[in-house]
Amino acid sequence: MNKLFKVTSRLLPFLVAPLFAHVNVSSFKSYVDSLIPGVRYGMALRSVKSGQEIGNVNGDEQFTPASTLKTLTTAAALHFLPLDYGPKTDVTVLGDIKKKTLTGALKIRGEGDPNISARFYDDMFFVLNSMADSIRAMGIDTINGHIDLDTSYYTGPWKPENWRRNYYDSWYGAEVGPLGFNDNCVTIRFWPGRRGDTANVSIIPDIGYVKVVNNLKTVKGRKKKWVYGIDPEKSIITLGGTMGEGVDSASMVLPIRNPVGYFRAAFMYALKNRGIVFKENKSSDSKTELKKFSFSAAPLLSILDEINQRSQNFHAETLLRNLGAQVAGEGSVEGGRKAERKFLLEMDLNPTDFDVWDGSGLSPENKVQPSTVAHMLAKMARHPKGQYYINSFASPGVGSGAKRMQNLDAIWLTRFKTGFIAEVYGLVGYIYTIDDDTLAVAMYLNGTNETPDIKSKDVLDTLWMRIIDYTNKGRQSLMEMKTLWLEAQGIIGLNKRLDYFSQKLLGRPYRLGPMGEGHFDRIDDKPLVYLDSVDCMTYVENVVALAMAKSEKSLFRQLQRLRYKGGNISYMTRKHYMLDDWVGEGKYAKVVPMEGEVSVTRTMPKKEFFKSHNLKYTGKEKPLKIRYMPLDKAIEMAKKPYTGAMKVLGVAFVASSDKIDVTHTGLVVFTPGKKPVLRHASSIKKQVVELPLADYLATRKIPGITFFKFIQH
Repeated sequence: MNKLFKVTSRLLPFLVAPLFAHVNVSSFKSYVDSLIPGVRYGMALRSVKSGQEIGNVNGDEQFTPASTLKTLTTAAALHFLPLDYGPKTDVTVLGDIKKKTLTGALKIRGEGDPNISARFYDDMFFVLNSMADSIRAMGIDTINGHIDLDTSYYTGPWKPENWRRNYYDSWYGAEVGPLGFNDNCVTIRFWPGRRGDTANVSIIPDIGYVKVVNNLKTVKGRKKKWVYGIDPEKSIITLGGTMGEGVDSASMVLPIRNPVGYFRAAFMYALKNRGIVFKENKSSDSKTELKKFSFSAAPLLSILDEINQRSQNFHAETLLRNLGAQVAGEGSVEGGRKAERKFLLEMDLNPTDFDVWDGSGLSPENKVQPSTVAHMLAKMARHPKGQYYINSFASPGVGSGAKRMQNLDAIWLTRFKTGFIAEVYGLVGYIYTIDDDTLAVAMYLNGTNETPDIKSKDVLDTLWMRIIDYTNKGRQSLMEMKTLWLEAQGIIGLNKRLDYFSQKLLGRPYRLGPMGEGHFDRIDDKPLVYLDSVDCMTYVENVVALAMAKSEKSLFRQLQRLRYKGGNISYMTRKHYMLDDWVGEGKYAKVVPMEGEVSVTRTMPKKEFFKSHNLKYTGKEKPLKIRYMPLDKAIEMAKKPYTGAMKVLGVAFVASSDKIDVTHTGLVVFTPGKKPVLRHASSIKKQVVELPLADYLATRKIPGITFFKFIQH
């Protein structure tokens, strides 16, 4: 495919040129090639409203997605799991109680809760302390028995496969398990000792599980050359290197080994913290169940936020296994993949377009097609739970988007998920357009091994913002129109509202042709809405749209219904001729009887007009009967005070040429006891002005004028 944007006739059948036709592959791909040559770029763009793909650059090729794969994990989870789903940890008390001593066992079954931590609580031991408190509330202060940790909820390898070896020694590569604590990580904080001595080290939380071998030396100055290593099997961390005595302090978040052992140590710490004495007695074996407690730290939507906004790999990996257990009966990566394949089939997507090896996207073996990712995003936007899905994504200034697109004025126009592993960058999500469509977008850069991080991100952000800007031309003006509409809610009646808004736009600068079809057409891509300047036609259209719109939310569609036949946006369907198209349609305006009116019949040369823009007009050129009040009678009428009820009419100044219908248009305000006043966008005064209609007519050399009234629907 060699065009960036495409569209089918089903989407916009009235167009003779593709949507976004003048933005082609070269404008995106060439940008990438010029800044980061040799890097492979892929993107796909799909309209949520129509369901059609409207952009594709290498979109059917395989790309490594990095953390954007989390959007598949979370989509499948949201599809299958209830909104109030929360991974459980069950604590069952077995045995008998005498004199506050439990003789028996505690059975703890984990179902992959990733939030037994301080993420949603002030204290990382909150959930574990709650477990201990529940046991204490049974009148137990001593346990003579054993603790049975049930990890059967997960099967198969717990440790994600196909990751690069160094990932396992980083916080973002922490092991997963059905029982875990504090993201299965610890914080190692260290600060200088005396020169020549080792640095001071603390472990947070210090529950006796992690051991630190401290070889970090304190030296003169402010040197920062420390290193660390983690034993492959045991939670033994070795610190080395040097630390200047002038350095304040530093810290590292590092993963532990064996998450179930870590959970046990943390639970034992909580028991002690709550005053419960534990005496190990493995021979104590009672099957008498006294009580069962269930704990869940946070519900599904909170987990989705952690995954899609803050890109937590630990949460994504546990959710994938939980999804497998819930849907496929297998709490493993393979179970999660089965659930995802089922999800894709139910969404009418091709599962083979996703080659999945984990839930977080850390594996370089993961492969996706940008086109299918965008398709999935578009379908999820229309999903019954779609709004929850979109809201879980990051945005400029939020989560992983904290430093992305910071110069974007309207940050609410996009939600996205970022992705990065070595040599791979991704950006997928949603862009909102001025016409209330939502675009699902997937972009990838692969092979960025020699490209600085900041440049790769900037390239994706720039292209992303280019789409935002291109599909939102005029949004600032639309916001201004909405403000004007809201300020006029107390003004009732079409004539009063026409009078009000025509006054509010007085003084607006004049510029010929300030509006166009925005991103919908290749002929005239100026904004669909624009208030910074107006011409005679757009002044009338803006005033009438403001006056007729039933709400501020309907302003955009109201304006487009006025400007385009059937409200279908394109240069072909724009009402170019005031009397023939705009008034002649008869839907929003109608010619009113005029004293002493005469008529002339003309045929507008539409075939010639559209041919000059390389468009073929397929309609019939029908004769138009133009009714008008001759100029002398119009001047005579305009010099007299008006005696009827207040009204505002449109006015068309009939052309002398037989190839056009009118040369100018505006609004005339008829106020009882006063002479008619013309409000119009003046090419001579270069702004919207108000003056007596008689004064203006006295300067014109035209056959006459046509009045038309507006029809409210």
